[in-house]
Amino acid sequence: MNIAQINKNELDIDLSNAKLAYTIIQSLLTNQEALSDLLAVMAHVLDEDVAKALTNTNEWQNYIDSKRELETTKLQIEKFTEEMLKLDK
Repeated sequence: MNIAQINKNELDIDLSNAKLAYTIIQSLLTNQEALSDLLAVMAHVLDEDVAKALTNTNEWQNYIDSKRELETTKLQIEKFTEEMLKLDK
């Protein structure tokens, strides 16, 4: 089930748990952004051959896939935030 399919009347979550979930998610996103920034800085100090070798690994591909998925997650977080604000009222 995706966020668009959730009926807020069917949600089985109270405001305090919704706020806790939001805090956890926000912390994970902050950590992910910090890691991405660190990787960008580290990439600048690599020589071209090392950078090319790194980007040809499965780990790099997994990282790129994760970054793409994070874009969808950001939209879901925005929707979650909207619903949480409705619960708060």
